[in-house]
Amino acid sequence: RSTQESMNPEDEVDEFLGRAIDARSIDRLRSEHVRKFLLTFREPDLEKKYSKQVDDRFGAYVACASLVFLFICFVQIIIVPHSTFMLGFYLTCFLILTTVVFVSVIYSCVKLFPVPLQTLSKKIVQSRTNSTLVGVFAIIVVFLSAFVNMFMCSTVDLASCMAAEYNITPDRVDICLISNLTSNYSLGTLQGFCDSPLPNCNFPEYFTYSVLLSLLACSVFLQISCIGKLILMLIIEFIYVLIVEVPGVNLFDNADLLVTANTYSPVATRVALKIVTPVIITVFVLALYLHAQQVESTARLDFLWKLQATEEKEEMEELQAYNRRLLHNILPKDVAAHFLAQERRNDELYYQSCECVAVMFASISNFSEFYVELEANNEGVECLRLLNEIIADFDEIISEDQFRQLEKIKTIGSTYMAASGLNDSTYDKEGKTHIKALADFAMRLMDQMKYINEHSFNNFQMKIGLNIGPVVAGVIGARKPQYDIWGNTVNVASRMDSTGVPDRIQV
Repeated sequence: RSTQESMNPEDEVDEFLGRAIDARSIDRLRSEHVRKFLLTFREPDLEKKYSKQVDDRFGAYVACASLVFLFICFVQIIIVPHSTFMLGFYLTCFLILTTVVFVSVIYSCVKLFPVPLQTLSKKIVQSRTNSTLVGVFAIIVVFLSAFVNMFMCSTVDLASCMAAEYNITPDRVDICLISNLTSNYSLGTLQGFCDSPLPNCNFPEYFTYSVLLSLLACSVFLQISCIGKLILMLIIEFIYVLIVEVPGVNLFDNADLLVTANTYSPVATRVALKIVTPVIITVFVLALYLHAQQVESTARLDFLWKLQATEEKEEMEELQAYNRRLLHNILPKDVAAHFLAQERRNDELYYQSCECVAVMFASISNFSEFYVELEANNEGVECLRLLNEIIADFDEIISEDQFRQLEKIKTIGSTYMAASGLNDSTYDKEGKTHIKALADFAMRLMDQMKYINEHSFNNFQMKIGLNIGPVVAGVIGARKPQYDIWGNTVNVASRMDSTGVPDRIQV
């Protein structure tokens, strides 16, 4: 406290702002709840809740992957020599992806489609495992479309082919020789070398570009974790690099020779495609992984903030309900609703006239004799504890459904005051059932007091006074409101109690 008093207001404000900033620090929140590399929540319950989230945009993700597929088709139809296999494969992939998109989009407008399709769409979208598997399947289809046409290209070694044609060794095939034979060996030559039945693909780097596009398809599926994306992208990279370096190596070497010969560039100034390709893909995979990590980290932090906001809202609602219960203990429900309905001035008076109200005063006539302040009963605390238990029993009785027309007004020492017929919902003008309910309540209090005496080995006696008539009910007090009733009816009921006979009800 002395430290706080010694600080000037400016330092206190700075300290408060510093604590507020620390409390909302993204880095601090991430380090407390999220593992650094795996990006999973440290608490299993949080991870379970996060995994159960339903992403309604899954259909959009598959549609984006299908759009990437269309770009790949467009590029390869322009660059790669056409074949029947290309047409059939692309049509098959298009139908598959279109079907997946259709089934996934059904979830957003589920009522327009048959029940079996609705069920299938819900099973895919609402299950994180199923949606992840479907997403991986779509990515694999896009990846296959990126490089499968490579197997329809001629992979004959250009240097060996020329060496055989001109009866020289392959090491004597150089750029000058190829440059002098551009009519037979150029970038525009589609006929396979050495009478190969397959056409030449003189721009194999476009297969690499297509694979890079297929890697982009991985980044659009947000429900796949960043580690899952990394593993998937590494598998794609491994498969493609393996194809480039083993069965397709001649394809890339031939392209290097033709490009160098047609541009008259020294060999030393150009890095081979089979070397550049793994480097480019590795850099691209790393960039996409960092992007995926950032996206997932943001998504998990958003989930945390949303969860915290929901918890704070629930706590606020619980606090409001608790405050409302406290208010209902002070004021009747209709009066409390009147005060909660709108803002009012503190000095504004609330009252209502009631024409036929039953009023009851019930007092423990000999409690003053029972109450003594001794060391054995903790200076009277134990006596008050017993009185509190008795009043609590009375409150429990009045809260029963058969006494819903009754309202507890207050307790004065060992006297319990209640009334019935104070509002339209409890006042029975025709049958006067609210009066009967108060009389039944008075008799229940008598029975309850007998039960207490039997089990506490006491001899408490009750006097109860009842009266019926008009009263004025209202709330007095601004900051500490107190609901009460006034009138001759109340005064007479009090006299019936004070002048009554123990263990009797005076009306």
